[in-house]
Amino acid sequence: MSEEVIRLDLDETGVGVDLPRPQDRRDQVQGVPYRPVEFRDDDLATALERSAAWLRQAQQWLGEPIDVIAIHLDYDDSDNAPYYDVKLLCNEEDLAGAPVALREMTGRSSPA
Repeated sequence: MSEEVIRLDLDETGVGVDLPRPQDRRDQVQGVPYRPVEFRDDDLATALERSAAWLRQAQQWLGEPIDVIAIHLDYDDSDNAPYYDVKLLCNEEDLAGAPVALREMTGRSSPA
């Protein structure tokens, strides 16, 4: 098996340097770091319930609401695949635990 390497010429926000940019100064290609968290099931209600349960647990761990920019619903009608695909588009820093680390750092540096 041979591996093919594809090299992309990206700017600091991770988009192609040759990508046409919007012309009006009020418009922009945003560089927001969001990552999908996926829940797949043949039953939509079950996938949504699992996503809600995960969101509650993750927010409890984080100690604050997770920044979710979008909820994407898709389907997969291929054989042996769960039909529904629910994705929560979550802030990458929240998923990495940055607010937890900041609180721990602040807690250690504050006088007792």
